[in-house]
Amino acid sequence: MMDDLRLDSLAGVGPVTTRKLSDAGVHNIMDLIVRGPVELAEITGMDKDTSATIVEKARQALVEGGMISKDFVSATEIYKRRQEIGKITTGTECLDFLLDGGLETQALTEVYGEFGCGKTQFCHTMCVTVQKSVEEGGLGGGVLYIDSENTFRPERIVTIAKAHGMDPEKVLDNITVARAYNSAHQTLILEEASTIIRENNVKLLIADSAVGLFRAEYLGRGTLAERQQKLNKFVHLLVRIAETYNVAALATNQVMASPDTFFGDPTRPVGGNVVAHTSTYRIYFKKSGKKRIARMVDSPHHPEQEVIFALGEIGVMDLDSDTKKKPTKITKASKTEDTPKTVTEDIPKTEDTPKTVTEDIPKTEDTPKTVTEDIPKTEDTPKTETKVESKENTE
Repeated sequence: MMDDLRLDSLAGVGPVTTRKLSDAGVHNIMDLIVRGPVELAEITGMDKDTSATIVEKARQALVEGGMISKDFVSATEIYKRRQEIGKITTGTECLDFLLDGGLETQALTEVYGEFGCGKTQFCHTMCVTVQKSVEEGGLGGGVLYIDSENTFRPERIVTIAKAHGMDPEKVLDNITVARAYNSAHQTLILEEASTIIRENNVKLLIADSAVGLFRAEYLGRGTLAERQQKLNKFVHLLVRIAETYNVAALATNQVMASPDTFFGDPTRPVGGNVVAHTSTYRIYFKKSGKKRIARMVDSPHHPEQEVIFALGEIGVMDLDSDTKKKPTKITKASKTEDTPKTVTEDIPKTEDTPKTVTEDIPKTEDTPKTVTEDIPKTEDTPKTETKVESKENTE
């Protein structure tokens, strides 16, 4: 691994260029890879050829240090490298099953849904579970929480931490919260996040929500193109930070109702194709009474399926076993109630048949037994009655 990530360790980067890059928020070689040559030219004033040369030198240094992959590698090498990717447990069996073990590092997971479906509660739960040890399903790291909707509540963190058997004070100390007041401020926080990630051993980066401020500031079709460009920059920056620093990126998204949908669910996530294409995993949360349904909408390798979870003191949680058993008991009772109805409907039929027969055959005691056995054959009974009448006439 490469230990020296200082800018002046690159060939051709002197004190003046280092100072210019530091003033623009680029503090090490990793930041050069995250920003890219185009953005580097914009924020520093350098020409594009110079910035492209510096970024290329940074890439070569990281490849030699083993921190990023080469240009061409085999699929076997990629497969081995993916075995080292960290996963953060959600604290529930159902959501871990949906995510194949938990929230992945080096990936952007987008969770969208209507208000009250559990997006922010899911973020609060992940703030706690990421601080667990690797043996317990966490990564033993901190959290950087970008709050654009003013919904972060430390009281909720304390409740969830106590429910998981963790020290609330230590959990709160490992969470760094940045309140974003506009879309430009939100992007600026993410650009300055590299220092916080290194100093605080951050393993989870949360943006709640990623699109809310962009949606509020850029109104109408006239500003749609500009909004999508800046939103595209923000979500791509999320992905690059996640891949470069080996952290898990979690972004929540708002929804809108599609007016042209006549059948099915009209709920659609905002942000358009820009957010849809950039997100590695896309999960849809929806309400169903007191229950919540999570559906994997888009994933490179996960199957599209749904799981049911609930919200409680512990945060997101699995459904109780008692709740699962109740529908089974109700169906059993309904079946037993239907059975006697069919029996009682047949009883009147059996009562009418012996009346006609007992008048004609008083001698035999076993006749009712044969009659009850022959109840379905009601057509044969009149034949026996005619025979009896003919005998009486002969006498």
